[in-house]
Amino acid sequence: MSKPCYIGIDTSNYTTSVAVADERGEIVANLKAPLPVKAGERGLRQSDAVFAHTKNLPALLERLRDTVRGYSPVAVCYSAQPRDAENSYMPCFLSGAVAAHAIGAALDIPVFTCSHQQGHLMAAMYSSGAATALADRPFGAFHVSGGTTDMLLVTPNGKELTVKNVGGSVDLHAGQAVDRIGVRLGLSFPCGPQLEELAAQNDKSIPRPRISVSGGDCHLSGLENLADKLYRDTGDASLTAAFVLQFIAETLAALARHLRADDPTLPLLFSGGVMSNRIIAAKLTKALGQEVYFAEPAFSADNAAGVALICRNQAINCE
Repeated sequence: MSKPCYIGIDTSNYTTSVAVADERGEIVANLKAPLPVKAGERGLRQSDAVFAHTKNLPALLERLRDTVRGYSPVAVCYSAQPRDAENSYMPCFLSGAVAAHAIGAALDIPVFTCSHQQGHLMAAMYSSGAATALADRPFGAFHVSGGTTDMLLVTPNGKELTVKNVGGSVDLHAGQAVDRIGVRLGLSFPCGPQLEELAAQNDKSIPRPRISVSGGDCHLSGLENLADKLYRDTGDASLTAAFVLQFIAETLAALARHLRADDPTLPLLFSGGVMSNRIIAAKLTKALGQEVYFAEPAFSADNAAGVALICRNQAINCE
């Protein structure tokens, strides 16, 4: 007898992702395919992203079928927009919509939606071990990636997550800074893992970052210029990489302290591709103390695991 399962699809600007959650809320498949970016470039046009997803999805879905034989899909969910905000839209998410509705029609199962951001947060709750601790109370969260550096207040509602943006970067996003500086250092896009490896090689004192944080807002555009100058002055790529990660960590710590101003015990959850960086995570853990949770690296970068978990919650609560 086949076991029920729930399919999640996420088509972000850099990764095609499909995942499956089982009846217990465990992820039994989490498959990803990166979108190709030419050497020396720092991203993709939306038309190129849509084309790449169209090429990736058939093979990924075939792999998913082979991985979860013995399971019977009950529902499918896709990320329909980047954030939980009015007018939040990117064409690349239409690729996931087409795939999800095709699956729903073929199998006669319901189709649900969520945001890419909700998927990240749910995946972080799951992989950090905080799903139970955060299941029924509000918490603070950070979604830090190439397209977002958002500070959030999150309230679980049984089906999904109610998300309110309360701050973050007003200019450059942390992931953009990592990639722009990384490309200048000769790294390939996306640069996060390579920049972390480079920073780990540094054995010199890191210059004190002059971060720019005012209340719940931060500015990261200055980081690019400061890192450029440090590299020009020293020629030291590992020192420059360590400086970049220190700057981001101190900025996020300052934002988190602001978020906790009224409630020092507020739990904090960190998600998004930049938060797969273990150096940043270690610095934040030291700075912020207890009730600080981080997604595991495989669930930090873009993935559909959280979307599959939201699919399960929505299907169960609709029964």
